[in-house]
Amino acid sequence: MAAHRKPKQRPLAGNTARTAATLALAGAATATAFEGSGHAEPRLTPAQLKAKVDKLYQEAEAATERYNGAKEKSGEAQRSLTALRDEAARKTDRLNASRNALGSLATSQYRAGGIDPAVQLALSSDPDQYLERAAIVDRAGSRQAVEIASVEKQLGELKRLRATADGRLADLRTHQADLAKHKAIVQKKLGTAEQLLTRLTAQQRAAYEADARRGGSATAADAGRSDRGTPRGAVRAPNARAAQAVSFAYGALGKPYVWGATGPSAFDCSGLTQAAWRAAGVSLPRTTYTQINAGQRISRSQLAPGDLVFFYSGISHVGLYIGGGQMIHAPRPGAPVRVAPIDQMPFAGATRPL
Repeated sequence: MAAHRKPKQRPLAGNTARTAATLALAGAATATAFEGSGHAEPRLTPAQLKAKVDKLYQEAEAATERYNGAKEKSGEAQRSLTALRDEAARKTDRLNASRNALGSLATSQYRAGGIDPAVQLALSSDPDQYLERAAIVDRAGSRQAVEIASVEKQLGELKRLRATADGRLADLRTHQADLAKHKAIVQKKLGTAEQLLTRLTAQQRAAYEADARRGGSATAADAGRSDRGTPRGAVRAPNARAAQAVSFAYGALGKPYVWGATGPSAFDCSGLTQAAWRAAGVSLPRTTYTQINAGQRISRSQLAPGDLVFFYSGISHVGLYIGGGQMIHAPRPGAPVRVAPIDQMPFAGATRPL
């Protein structure tokens, strides 16, 4: 029976007990700390949420412009590669035709050239006829030399063309990788912004949207009311093309912001300005950071309707100036094309398209 008894637990000595208690408390504290860190970040105030969401939208727009640039370069590389491949196919066809002609010439010469010219002369009953034939053979030889030189030249051209096409293909793959990278960045930032907005109550969300609208009008109807100082029929622009661009921008009021879009049913910021000036017969590049160099740089005091106004240090946003300190722009997802003051964002510069 004694063999089955549990060993008697001895109480811990003083120092040992204190050490064990300290370790237990430390473990509990550590566990509590880890539990806290596993929770969502501390609750933000509506103002803090707004600031964070606005920053995410601005960063997403900067990524959108990089996406637009990569998309444009990808398209150019694809068109160039297609043109090179078409040219290579045409040159290959011509090369094959030249080779066939050269083969036919060589075959005919082989069939007719088996007898030594001296023997042919000795056997000929008509020396004049022989000499005439000899001249023909000589000309055929010259023609063969020309054909050979032509084939060699075409082979060299085709080789260079294929090397260029390989380079364009490498460019295309690089731009496609950039495209995918910037697309992922945009989607992640927009997704994070939307998740933050879901933390707001319906009332807070409405207040946030109202605050975003205070700088401008959310719809075409609102735009008409807020822009009575610049009647649509009396736009004072420096020239007819600028007036046409402004008119197009007014026609886009209320259309949704969609990143990467150039119209006609949706726009991002540079897509709107590009489409507006395209309607006026002027071709602008695709991105904000290239549009700022597509014309005459002007100071803020020189602004006139139709000018492009740019914002943020990275030149990541653009609008179309309409006069009176106002612009029409495509702000961000969830905010349609609207009128807004140019003081709404950090001004970075202005350009007048030529």
